[in-house]
Amino acid sequence: MTRKLFGTDGVRGTANSFPMTAEMALMLGAAVGRYFRNERGGVHRVVIGKDTRLSGYMFENALTAGLTSTGMNVLLLGPVPTPAVGLLTPSMRADLGIMISASHNPAADNGIKFFGPDGFKLSDTVEAEIEALVTSGVRPAHPENIGRAKRIDDGRSRYQERVKSTLPSGLRLDGIKVVVDCANGAAYRTAPEILWELGATVIPLGVEPNGLNINDGCGSTKPQKAAAAVIENGADVGICLDGDADRIILIDEKGQIADGDQIMALMAARWAEEERLVGGALVATVMSNLGLERFLQGKGLRLERTQVGDRYVVEAMRKNGWNLGGEQSGHIVMTDYATTGDGLMAGMQFLAEMVRSERPASELTRSFIPVPQLLENVRFSAGQTPLDNTAVKTAITDAEKQLVGKGRLLIRKSGTEPLIRVMAECEDPALLKQVVSGIVTEVQAVI
Repeated sequence: MTRKLFGTDGVRGTANSFPMTAEMALMLGAAVGRYFRNERGGVHRVVIGKDTRLSGYMFENALTAGLTSTGMNVLLLGPVPTPAVGLLTPSMRADLGIMISASHNPAADNGIKFFGPDGFKLSDTVEAEIEALVTSGVRPAHPENIGRAKRIDDGRSRYQERVKSTLPSGLRLDGIKVVVDCANGAAYRTAPEILWELGATVIPLGVEPNGLNINDGCGSTKPQKAAAAVIENGADVGICLDGDADRIILIDEKGQIADGDQIMALMAARWAEEERLVGGALVATVMSNLGLERFLQGKGLRLERTQVGDRYVVEAMRKNGWNLGGEQSGHIVMTDYATTGDGLMAGMQFLAEMVRSERPASELTRSFIPVPQLLENVRFSAGQTPLDNTAVKTAITDAEKQLVGKGRLLIRKSGTEPLIRVMAECEDPALLKQVVSGIVTEVQAVI
């Protein structure tokens, strides 16, 4: 079955525009409630978390109405990181978990992500079946079977204790000064509290959400403010999270920015030394740098690539039993600890290595020299299909010919935003710029 509502990470779009309307959230809530309840006996629960977007209130209420109409009892967590929903869904014996968030997107956007009873994101097949229920409509529960809703006050603290427990026993962060940028998002209280409780000196940024400033000039997509704060305060490291805290970008003591590829390289090498890296494999997407692949090969390890989307990384990990994966954008998945990407847990692993090795962040975030990589995004309007245009296809074919034996090209539509992403890698910077700009020019001409 095909999916029209769902992208690479749930349903996402601009609030109050299709598909992110209150009416659609109501229908999605009823559909997913019916799918997971499916007339089975007993008590049925769903946990719902959200980030700090203003529209989160609207979608929380709409989803709750749809879910309770099919007999699901709703447990409302309030603002929590996405991985907290993945953790609490099975621990609270819920039938499913829902996170209301558009992750790194602007405040005007929002999204709805679904987790199964095992805490993992739903498969494409299940999402297609839920879409079919949205289209066909669902039968509501009998009046006496309508569900209830209540607030859960300790969800955030339970998650915080889980994150802290991922540090090696007895390890403390005393003496480490950390700038943490929470993007005015879901971890605005969680991240600073965890770091302080573990002994770090904390300089918090992006901890004053107002519903409209999430990811606004801050967080993992805009780490420059945090980089400046690291230099200004003489900090040892900077941690930048996105709006729902499932991804991380690091900043060393010199203000240099390190992406997910460098974090994964460090962790894979360390875990391999400790004989913790299952199968000698790291799972990443087609976006990860060729330099990461070469680094792993030099260590006798493998890079297993998937399509873009942390859920596809997790699917490959579960299928093959691998326990470490992620994305260049900063999703780091450690299935020994969590069911989805977790920026805070990844940050804990990095800080633990700083303490263990007594090496500065600048050394730990430079495991390999990246192959020059250029990514440009071109925004398009609804209904447009620029990649189907003949001139664009010709430009892509010509670029691929120029890169044979010299690099690689990746063109794709974003699964979370109306963007065409044009990415290329090449040892020759001039050729790299030429091929990317040529394709971008053709796409812009079409739209």
